[in-house]
Amino acid sequence: MDLKGIFRIIQSIPSKKAEPFKRWLAQVGAERIHQMQDPELGIQQSLQDYKRLGYSDNWINQRLKSIEIRKDLTDQWKAHGVEEGTGYATLTDIIYYTWAGLTAREYKHLKGLKQENLRDNMTNEELVMNMLAELTTSNITKEEHPETMSEHARVAERGGSVAKVAKEAFEKQTGKKVVSSMSMKRYIASQQPELELGTDEAAEIDGQKE
Repeated sequence: MDLKGIFRIIQSIPSKKAEPFKRWLAQVGAERIHQMQDPELGIQQSLQDYKRLGYSDNWINQRLKSIEIRKDLTDQWKAHGVEEGTGYATLTDIIYYTWAGLTAREYKHLKGLKQENLRDNMTNEELVMNMLAELTTSNITKEEHPETMSEHARVAERGGSVAKVAKEAFEKQTGKKVVSSMSMKRYIASQQPELELGTDEAAEIDGQKE
């Protein structure tokens, strides 16, 4: 059963023990309605959620900017006839593969992710490169107005290529690889010594720092 089905079951339980869950669901629903009426509330909630999970202010600022850039890109795809869902996923894979050398599925596998959001587990460097790729793709789309999927694919590759050049220059100047197997969950854990890590995971974190 999916999450929606579980919530429906909770709502149907007559027991008093279920009341705290029902009140929580009602509160979340009310908050969501308020956020729909005032989008700024949604942004503030996102800030609080990221902070609660242990993300740094610098990373949160990057992530919120990446959401804005991604939204602009998908708006351009929609306006230029790209099919939402499959079409977006295909073009996103092209962008990722061009600059990072990995599809979204391969990227998530590298970081050990399953259901988690890939961008929520990118480092600052990865977020910046991906933002550059998506921003470039969006701007080319605005200027050239691609119509067919093959035309969109070429634009996505060009956008990814700009980030690839920047990535290679960054790596040459810093000696640091941009694409990393480090997920934000592991990174946050590495910044909190009080958390007990297994030997294998601790070794992986140390390896990422080198």
